[in-house]
Amino acid sequence: MTSTQPVRWTIADLELFPEDGKRYEIIDGDLIVTRAPHWKHQEVVGNVYAQLKAWSRQTGLGRTAIAPGIIFSATDSVIPDVVWASDRRLENCLDELGHLTDAPELVVEVLSKSPKDRQRDLELKLKLYSTQGVQEYWICDYQNIEIKVYRREGGMLKLVVTLFEQDTLTTPLLSGFSCLVVDVFS
Repeated sequence: MTSTQPVRWTIADLELFPEDGKRYEIIDGDLIVTRAPHWKHQEVVGNVYAQLKAWSRQTGLGRTAIAPGIIFSATDSVIPDVVWASDRRLENCLDELGHLTDAPELVVEVLSKSPKDRQRDLELKLKLYSTQGVQEYWICDYQNIEIKVYRREGGMLKLVVTLFEQDTLTTPLLSGFSCLVVDVFS
């Protein structure tokens, strides 16, 4: 007799995977494997990081990282493109291996070209970040040159604005932060 129960992956399973340059994430026990992102994807990641890093250095209010691991639970472990966390929050949610074990205030994902990858960021990760307490979630789309900003309202992340090339990105989360959208995609 064969079992029809789906496999539920855990972070313990990830320890057995090879270091092969692939990105392994688990959302609700489902394993997601992705390849190295498109060059333009990586440029946008770098631009977002640079903007957040500059603001953080200027204010001294927090730190930003590219592709940090976040282990929310044994069955929810992801690698967002960029995160920002306040110093206070960061000191309470890093484990001994340097992984986040709780939600940073800000998570940024840059959409890939693949419809499956886009759906993951727009649906699965949005739901996960919402339930885990992320305060703000930016989804950067380099194909359409737009940024969707989701903000925590009533306990959930909700779309509050879609910004286009000519717009300026600001947020109450990061007092005084300002960035031209065109600079994220140039």
